[in-house]
Amino acid sequence: MIVYKFGGTSVGMPERMHKVSELITADDKTKIVVLSAISGTTNTLVEIGELLLDRKQEEAKFKVKNLKKHYDEFTAGLYSTAEGKRRGSEVVDIYFKEINTLTDIPDFNQGNNKTLLAYGEILSTNLFHHYLTEAGLKNMLLPALNYMSIDENGEPEIEKISTKLKNIIETSEKVPLYITQGYICRNHEGKTDNLQRGGSDYTASIVGAAINADEVQIWTDIDGMHNNDPRIVKNTFPISELTFDEAAELAYFGAKILHPSSILPAQKYGIPVRLKSTMDHAAPGTVISNVSGDIDIKAIAAKDGITAIKIKSTRMLLAHGFLRRLFEVFEKYKTSIDMITTSEVAVSVTIDQPRYLDQIVEELEHFGIVEVDKNQTIICLVGSMVAAKKGVLVRIFDAMADIPVRMVSYGGSKNNISLLVDTQYKEKALISLNDSVFEKQVV
Repeated sequence: MIVYKFGGTSVGMPERMHKVSELITADDKTKIVVLSAISGTTNTLVEIGELLLDRKQEEAKFKVKNLKKHYDEFTAGLYSTAEGKRRGSEVVDIYFKEINTLTDIPDFNQGNNKTLLAYGEILSTNLFHHYLTEAGLKNMLLPALNYMSIDENGEPEIEKISTKLKNIIETSEKVPLYITQGYICRNHEGKTDNLQRGGSDYTASIVGAAINADEVQIWTDIDGMHNNDPRIVKNTFPISELTFDEAAELAYFGAKILHPSSILPAQKYGIPVRLKSTMDHAAPGTVISNVSGDIDIKAIAAKDGITAIKIKSTRMLLAHGFLRRLFEVFEKYKTSIDMITTSEVAVSVTIDQPRYLDQIVEELEHFGIVEVDKNQTIICLVGSMVAAKKGVLVRIFDAMADIPVRMVSYGGSKNNISLLVDTQYKEKALISLNDSVFEKQVV
């Protein structure tokens, strides 16, 4: 069995839903199809929820009315028969009645808000289910709230999910297509909740792990993970193979096609993940698995919005416990560190959440002189044992010869080398590195 996942833009217009139908029926393999909400829906529901939490019910009702109008128009374009249009309209009327009921709750709370947010995926999957039925394609709707659950720590309960999901499939009529919602789940109290990390991608990964799928396919409008940022660098190309760790590094450091944590369940259970394009379904895309290739540097990613903090103190010299006390400051303010470099008298770190920067700096000044550099960018080079292979560092630093480098970090991971530069040099660095490190490589 294969798990297919389609995001909001892939189902954002009636003709795109038609295209998804073609893609999932191109062969006779059994599939579980995970859908996101129709593009724009979740953002609108978030806005509606915020208005209701602020007790602005009339403004919220107005937005609901406009959203329903969009769905009425969507339904009119999705179905071709009178019966299909009737069923689609019925779905929209039923669920918008429930949404309107939520807007009438005088003490609307966060629990109600999570219920509200679930309707995006519930609408898209129900509409798609009826479209497939109209087209004569046997399929079954698998409500995620019937099997998808998280524990008190927000982690998916894979074993429980597996038992429930397999039981539903085994005791139901056998069909080639199962349609389910991404993003939504039940929490440890049995209440409607959502998956924070990677949303629908996370759902697909969890489902793949739960049923021991042959493969999880994540379909977007991009033909796989590219070797560099195509918005900046010309002639980038999709990478054919990545390990899970390499993909996670790239996702964390700027590759937007994946959330860095979304494929963890698939990685844990050894389920390959393939990134495919709805715009070019014949393209092979990128396969993410436990198999590592021989290519040293496979891709480059860049993460903006970084702040570098340097703490200089002669008290560091041979002082055990110094770093622990230093890190306790960041822990106190729940601020994670991306990079770290040390010398005998100084420590430099980077953060990407400056919310508590002033408070952090104030406490760090008790340790020594603190310097802060804002508007920095981490450039991450990812591959197989990149830091250990002969000649790799020479190629990197030759490419960066004319670019000031604030920090360098490697050795902490076998998969990446990270460079910190001022954001004004980002474009020059990406282009220069691209010309140097990929010149003789074929991925």
